Amino acid sequence: MNEAPLRFMATAPRGLADLVARELRELGVARLHELRAGVRFEGELRDGYRACLHSRVASRVLLEVADYTAADTQAFYAGARAIDWSRHLAASGTLACEFTGTHPTITHSQFGALKLKDAICDQLREHSGARPSIALERPDLRVVAHASGARVLLYIDLAGEGLHRRGYRLQAGEAPLRENLAAGMLLRAGWQDIAAGGGAFLDPMCGSGTLPIEAAMIAADIAPGLRRDYWGFARWRGHDARLWRELLEEARARVRAAVPNDIRGSDRDAAVLRNAAANAERAGVAALLTFSTAAACDARPPPGVSGLVCTNPPYGARLGDDAAARAACRELGGVLREHFHGWKAAVLCAADGDAAHELGLRTFRKHELWNGALACQLLRIDLADPGAPAREPGAPRAADIELAASAGAQMFGNRIAKNLRSLGKSARTQGVSNFRLYDADMPEYALAVDRYVEAGSGTAHLYVQEYAAPDSVEPAAANRRRAEALAALPAATQVPREHIHVRVRRRQRGANQYTRVAQQGQYTCVEEGGLKFLVNFTDYLDTGLFLDHRLTRARLRAAAAGRRFLNLFCYTASATVYAVAGGATRSLGIDLSATYLDWAAENFRANGLAREPNELLRADCLEWLREARAASWDLIFLDPPTFSNSKRMSGVLDTQRDHMALLSQCMRLLAPGGLLLFSTNAQRFKLDEAAAQQWQVTDISAATIPFDFQRNPRIHRAFELRAR
Repeated sequence: MNEAPLRFMATAPRGLADLVARELRELGVARLHELRAGVRFEGELRDGYRACLHSRVASRVLLEVADYTAADTQAFYAGARAIDWSRHLAASGTLACEFTGTHPTITHSQFGALKLKDAICDQLREHSGARPSIALERPDLRVVAHASGARVLLYIDLAGEGLHRRGYRLQAGEAPLRENLAAGMLLRAGWQDIAAGGGAFLDPMCGSGTLPIEAAMIAADIAPGLRRDYWGFARWRGHDARLWRELLEEARARVRAAVPNDIRGSDRDAAVLRNAAANAERAGVAALLTFSTAAACDARPPPGVSGLVCTNPPYGARLGDDAAARAACRELGGVLREHFHGWKAAVLCAADGDAAHELGLRTFRKHELWNGALACQLLRIDLADPGAPAREPGAPRAADIELAASAGAQMFGNRIAKNLRSLGKSARTQGVSNFRLYDADMPEYALAVDRYVEAGSGTAHLYVQEYAAPDSVEPAAANRRRAEALAALPAATQVPREHIHVRVRRRQRGANQYTRVAQQGQYTCVEEGGLKFLVNFTDYLDTGLFLDHRLTRARLRAAAAGRRFLNLFCYTASATVYAVAGGATRSLGIDLSATYLDWAAENFRANGLAREPNELLRADCLEWLREARAASWDLIFLDPPTFSNSKRMSGVLDTQRDHMALLSQCMRLLAPGGLLLFSTNAQRFKLDEAAAQQWQVTDISAATIPFDFQRNPRIHRAFELRAR
């Protein structure tokens, strides 16, 4: 039997979690979940080590050792003490503890760290008669507790200290830029692709050289952790020294001794440039870049090549001189406009300023970043046309612009814009963030378009499902209409192309119902009914949240208080989250897919819901129903697939044919006074007349169709059943 995967958390500077997720995917991590503060991922110890060694943007890499509920300080201490810390740390070793997050009774991070330290030391002393010493700097083991309400996660900090400490910067100039933030700026600005194409790099205000050094390390494929002399796992008892040596050798073999790129940094301060040169030497890139003493106004590109200007100029919030900061921006803007035609530029500036105005250059993208405690924005500029917005990568090509101007696209775009106004108004009135915007309103454009909004950021996504055209429609005509619709959507909805996700829907049978269509593993958090749910726009035919069941879920929440809730074919358990939030005393969600159950567990975590006494069970619902005995459920939700002949099931399910048997088995499990809510998306479903003779049946289909699905009242059928 395979061992359960390890759980990790890679923390990230604010605004850069998506870049960490991209790095992890490039390292081969398949199961990850992007959060605002970082990326949670699963894998082997090798994956955690690789993240430590190769991530340029992550702040820490944490290994989860416990996940428990602690309503008060005593429970927090008891949960930490229950762990066998001798597996991780010798009693003669050194220890450091941290506490982050918010907890009902622990309101001070130092107090939380102290209680964590007490629990670990007391447990080790009880078993060995000795306790570790405390070392705030470079301990043998650093343990981090993170609280989210009563939920507590305990981690071992594999990095031991911030991953921005590459080991090369001993001295920095005024207002230094952290190395991982610098790397994040470069990756945001597209330096990885520019470098691969032989492009040049310049920072005309480089200070201690962090940006040019990080640019050289990216160009030469130097792992950012390759020269670190301290790791938090080095004296951890779970450390695999052989594996780590193997990964180091692998990283060293990837380093390029020379690069085709002209990488330069310049600054008017000669003294700080001496520090920059020393930093470059320690980083092993001194031979790959050049530093020179020059004012920003004298910056010039190398002849015959284009590339990237990326810089962190002084700004008032950083150095306390607003007038000088504005002057520096004006000077930089003039140089870029006059001498760097055809280059790309990325400029970090204060979030509350108007650097774009001072630069005199129009930006095509702004990214929110944080330099320590300072809110900043990264301005991206295409100097091919510095007076007008540049085309963002992924924006419409000339052919797309031509398509968007076609009569068909204009007609489709007008309908989408009309729907957005009317349905958007209803959504705002009802407090709904995610809704169906279009559902084959015009038969020639056979698409369903759902609009989702990311929780927190407000970023909108469109999930476009194209219904497969019938054989009577010429493929060329179907492709043309699809292209027209997709070309019209960005302008009609103000959603950029990179946030428009397209799938083709066909009738799925058997194992194909569960097959992934991609392997990106990227999840987005959205809100519904005051609750949070993870959706996936790329990997499956469905996002993980059926929007047509919005009112059904609300109905279950309203009925759940004080009741025991059973969710059959639970999928990602969104209905269970609603029921538990509504006060269900116990819940059981059953599904055959381990992937969906893991997803369901993440939905629980996103809402801070305890897993006890709530259970997720991987089982064949048909088989489970046949074997279930006790009538122990007060509220049951039955939402089976229309048809399934998956090899993993014990039989073939046809909801129209089998629904009476399913209903009978569920009603047998209802406690006195209990309620069964049965729903199906079978388009031509007809409830057997015998159901009304055996039970009290109420057709609630019309009452559970949300405003955005009124155009398709057959989207689902729903019934409430009670014993007579």
